[in-house]
Amino acid sequence: MNTPVPGLPMAVPEQGLPARVRIHEVGARDGLQNEKATVPVEVKAEFVRRLAGAGLTTIEATSFVHPRWVPQLADAEELFPAVADLPVELPVLVPNERGLDRALALGARRVAVFASATESFARANLNRTVDEALAMFAPVVARAKAADVHVRGYLSMCFGDPWEGAVPVEQVVRVCRALREMGCDELSLGDTIGVATPGHVSALLTALTGTGVPVDVLGVHFHDTYGQALSNTYTALRHGVTTVDASAGGLGGCPYAKSATGNLATEDLVWMLRGLGIDTGVDLGSLVATSVWMAARLGRPSPSRTVRALAGPGDDSHQEQ
Repeated sequence: MNTPVPGLPMAVPEQGLPARVRIHEVGARDGLQNEKATVPVEVKAEFVRRLAGAGLTTIEATSFVHPRWVPQLADAEELFPAVADLPVELPVLVPNERGLDRALALGARRVAVFASATESFARANLNRTVDEALAMFAPVVARAKAADVHVRGYLSMCFGDPWEGAVPVEQVVRVCRALREMGCDELSLGDTIGVATPGHVSALLTALTGTGVPVDVLGVHFHDTYGQALSNTYTALRHGVTTVDASAGGLGGCPYAKSATGNLATEDLVWMLRGLGIDTGVDLGSLVATSVWMAARLGRPSPSRTVRALAGPGDDSHQEQ
């Protein structure tokens, strides 16, 4: 595998951008939940450990959902203790109070609930209306906060829905405000099917901050279905967002939205941020090596362009590393 060329990309800072970005790594959870084959728990644990070794400080470990919903993450009780000693933040998803109980019993200190901006996806994902889902999350968030646990609120379908089409900005703002008022410490704005464009991102962020939602509690979660994830991220940075979700190697999708393809690749994000002179604390060479290693276990090459460029034509991701 090639190593990054010294001095490239050349760092050319721009005014109006943050000095540092926190990458919320979702590869081990969102990246693997849509795999057809179940990844062994020891491979998942090693993946998380390698991601931490590459300098990522927030790594979403797993989801405490019922195994029937997401069988690929049925090993949460085994995985979390296997990585809990790492000196990084390890958020986990909890769909309800039972999921919260399971997470707290293992010592989780950061949890996330996952809401929808649209009725169709709320039905597909949670079998509830948007407001019914919010009512379900309210006691989860309250109990987590009472236990001094950090709560993230995911909001799916912020920019488009495969059943409903365009999603009005004010509809997204309403649910975001409800999650904040409920007690969520941060919000992740999800472009679940990858249809967002920069103008739409700008309009939503402007509307949210205009209604009193602080920009420092907002994160963005873009999928690269139409190749817009990096341009959308850049737009969010210009609005002051400093938390960006990404998935090592570009893994991921959504099991409840078949048109959703891979997440923004962490390596592609780090390359862009490095070129803008923005600190992430991530060692790009180690991260690429981790994604190449994981690709070998999944039996296919990484879709990340940065991984492919730095891995080089001589690297065969299907062979043991």
